[in-house]
Amino acid sequence: MIQKVLVVGSGSAGLIAALSLKKKIPRLEVKIVRDPDLGVIGVGEGTTPNFPTHLFDYLGISRGEFYRRAEPTWKLGIRFDWGPRGRFDYTFGRQLDSHWPGLERPVGFYCDDEFSHVDLPAALMREDKVFLRQANGCPDIQPWHAFHIENEKFVEVLESYAAEWGVEITDGKLVSTEQDATGITALVLGDGRRLEADFFVDASGFRSELMGRALEEPFEPFDKTLFCDRAVVGGWERTREPILPYTTAEQMDVGWCWRIEHEHRINRGYVYCSDMISDEEAAAEFRRKNPKAPESPRVVRFRSGAYQRMWVKNVVAIGNAAGFVEPLEATALMVVCSHSRTLIDFLLHCELEPTPSMVALYNEQASEGWKDIRDFLGLHYQLNTAGKTDFWRRCREETDLSGIASLLEFYRENGPTGFCRYRTGRTNSDFGIEGYLVMLVGQQAPYEKRHPATPEETTLWRQRREQLAKAASGGLTVAEALAYIRHPAWEWHGDSRRKAG
Repeated sequence: MIQKVLVVGSGSAGLIAALSLKKKIPRLEVKIVRDPDLGVIGVGEGTTPNFPTHLFDYLGISRGEFYRRAEPTWKLGIRFDWGPRGRFDYTFGRQLDSHWPGLERPVGFYCDDEFSHVDLPAALMREDKVFLRQANGCPDIQPWHAFHIENEKFVEVLESYAAEWGVEITDGKLVSTEQDATGITALVLGDGRRLEADFFVDASGFRSELMGRALEEPFEPFDKTLFCDRAVVGGWERTREPILPYTTAEQMDVGWCWRIEHEHRINRGYVYCSDMISDEEAAAEFRRKNPKAPESPRVVRFRSGAYQRMWVKNVVAIGNAAGFVEPLEATALMVVCSHSRTLIDFLLHCELEPTPSMVALYNEQASEGWKDIRDFLGLHYQLNTAGKTDFWRRCREETDLSGIASLLEFYRENGPTGFCRYRTGRTNSDFGIEGYLVMLVGQQAPYEKRHPATPEETTLWRQRREQLAKAASGGLTVAEALAYIRHPAWEWHGDSRRKAG
C-alpha cells in the first residue's frame, strides 16, 4: 500500500501534484525534493478554464486569497492573428457548438463572411472588455475564463500552501536513484541523504529525472505534426498599453509569437522551427516586430512529444517530465491539473494498491490525451493558407493529421455540424468539438454541404451579433475589474479559506 509519496521537482507541476495528493488523500505523507538544478522556466503562462476550477473547486483554495497573492489577470480565449481571415477569436464559451433559435443550421454555417461576436465572450474580446457590468456596476465574473499568471509568483504562492497543508519541501541536488524490481526505492542527494518512498512523482521538467533518465522509458516525438522546437522569450514592463483579456497568437515567418497579458508586464515569445531559421535570425525577427523587447532575448529549447507510458512501476510523470507540446493553446497547466486528478481518482479507486490493469488504463488515457492535443495543434498549422513562407508551405504539405483524418473527411463533406464530435474519438482535453470547429471555421476550411441563408436568417444573424456587441461594449476592462475585486468591500460569493484534510 502506498503511504509515502516523494515528488521530484518544485515547479508548478510538482507543487500542483503534491497539493492535490495531500488535499484529496490526506493520510498520505507527501514530500517534495526541490533541486536547484531543475529550476523554474519563469515565463508568463496562459491557462485554460480547468485551471481555476482545479484551484478553487477541487483544492478549495480561497479565491480572494489567491487573487491577492498571485495577482492573475483574466483570459477569455486566444486572439489568432492568423490564417486567411487575418484574425479570429477562440473563446472558452460555446461559439460554434451551438444552435440559435430561428436559424436552421448550427452557428458555424453562417460564419463564411464574418466570424465575430457569435457569443458573449467573443463579443467581449472584440471590444477588449472582460466582463459585463452588473446593475450595481460590479463585474459579472462568469466561470468561462482562465488566467494569465506569472510563473515565478505562482510557484511562490503554491509553496506557501505546501507549508500550510503539511507538504514538506526538502532542498537538495538529486545525484542518483536506487531501484529494485518494483521500481525506485530511494533518491540519493548530493550530500549523501537517502530519501525513501513507496511512490514517486516525476515533476522534474524537461530533464525527466525518473521517467526518462532512471527508468529509460522510450520517448515518442511529435515532430511529424509539430515542427517548432525553440522559442526566443523577452517581455517588457507595461507602460500605457491596455491589459487585454486574451492571449494573442501572431503568425510569424517561421512559427508564431505569443503575447500574454500580466498587469504590470507584457510577456512575448517567438516559437519557431530551428532547422529553418537560426536563433540569431529568429531573435532579429522577434525584435523587429517587438521593438520594446530586450536586445538579447532568452532562447528556450524544447521537444514536442510524450513518453510512451507515464506510469511505470511506482513512478508517475506529471507535467513536462511526462510530455510537452509547444504553448500554442496553453496546455501545460491544463495537462498537469487533468493528470493530477486522474491519478488521484485511480489511487482512491484501488485504495492505494494500484493493479497492473489500472496502471495500463491510466497510461492509455494519458497517451490518448497527448495525441489529441498534438492533432489539435497540428490543425492550427496545416489549415493556415495565409502563410507564404517556406515554413508555412511545409506545414500545409507535411503536417501529419492522420490521427484525425476521419474528422477532417466528415467536416469536408458535412460542414461545421455538431455531428463532427462523433469523429473526434476520445478527447481528454479542454478543447473538444468546440475547439476543432473554431479552428476549421476560423481558418475557412472548405466544405461541401453549404447552407444558403434565407433573408430572415441573415437579418436574425446580424441583429443577434449587434446585440452582443452592444452588450459587450458596456462591459469593464481588465483594469476596471481588478479595481473592483481589490476594493475592501468586495466579497467572493461562497468563498472560504479552507485547508487540506
